[in-house]
Amino acid sequence: MSIQQWTTSLDGIDKLQLSDAPKPTAGKGEVLVEIRAVSLNYRDFEVCSGEYNHHKSVSQDKTSLVPCSDMCGVVTEVGEGVSAWKKGDRVLSTFLPDHQTGQVVEKMMASGMGLPQPGVLAQYRAFPEHALVRAPSYMSDEEASTLPIAAVTAWMAINGFRPMGSAGGEGEYILLQGTGGVAVSGLQIGHAAGAKVIITSSSDEKLSQAKKLGADYTINYRTNPSWEEEVMRLTDNHGADIILETGGAQTLKKSFDCIAWGGLIDCIGYLSGKVDAADDRTNVNLLALRRNVTLKGIINGPRDRFEEMIGFYEKHAIRPVVNRVFGFGEAKEAFRFLATGSHFGKVVIKVA
Repeated sequence: MSIQQWTTSLDGIDKLQLSDAPKPTAGKGEVLVEIRAVSLNYRDFEVCSGEYNHHKSVSQDKTSLVPCSDMCGVVTEVGEGVSAWKKGDRVLSTFLPDHQTGQVVEKMMASGMGLPQPGVLAQYRAFPEHALVRAPSYMSDEEASTLPIAAVTAWMAINGFRPMGSAGGEGEYILLQGTGGVAVSGLQIGHAAGAKVIITSSSDEKLSQAKKLGADYTINYRTNPSWEEEVMRLTDNHGADIILETGGAQTLKKSFDCIAWGGLIDCIGYLSGKVDAADDRTNVNLLALRRNVTLKGIINGPRDRFEEMIGFYEKHAIRPVVNRVFGFGEAKEAFRFLATGSHFGKVVIKVA
């Protein structure tokens, strides 16, 4: 029996190809999952374009790779020795299956879904028993599929320094850049935790949507390019306690200019670029010392923190924001839409 899957040759979205493949089976210690929905991350676009090259441990010597890492599906077959799952269980993938707890280390990157390991943009996939978590029962497949990278990254950015089981944020100022998947997840988590949430965007329409989700303050960075000054004004010169830094080269210095004393800047993305302009180098050492700031890179999070986050979502009945759903045969269109940056929340491909 064959299944359908999308493959990439890592040289452009136009080269994505839908093809037939043998249906996988569940080997020892594995489960077979019928994939119902796949959510897209900017990383997936970079992988398909051959641009995801900033982790040395991630090889791109692939001629035909199944992309994408985030899915929701149903277990249809259980392999020998599996005790955690049974047929009919609804499950979510984890981005780095080997990252079970604690700090991520380089060797764990080799288990990355959608590069270097085959991803989930297929009708079926076999997973190691430890590579899955339970999907929240109240969410649709499309909603649940958005959690593995976007929500877990936001969770770790806000709570990664706190001990397990002590998720907090009440009374803190959290600054979110943009309205993509991580930022909107951070908005929902921060609001539910009782934080004061500030969010930026170039679109007043998206800022209005953010307000409806609970944002306390919104800033249009196009009409207010000195948004870091506005952050200081809104916080009575306290600054943001936590910043989810998704902009990169053109926003990092501004983040340092509006971070609170002892605050945390989580480096998550680089939508404005990966390298500073030659005449605008950011002296990170001096800027960090100036306010006793912690600058931390975030690469998702371990399985145990993912499960902790799901408990928080269930407690507060948080429903992820799905902006648009494409059909399985519309994968190219979905990637192109993602690349426009016009979405608020997540872009999902419905597989079954």
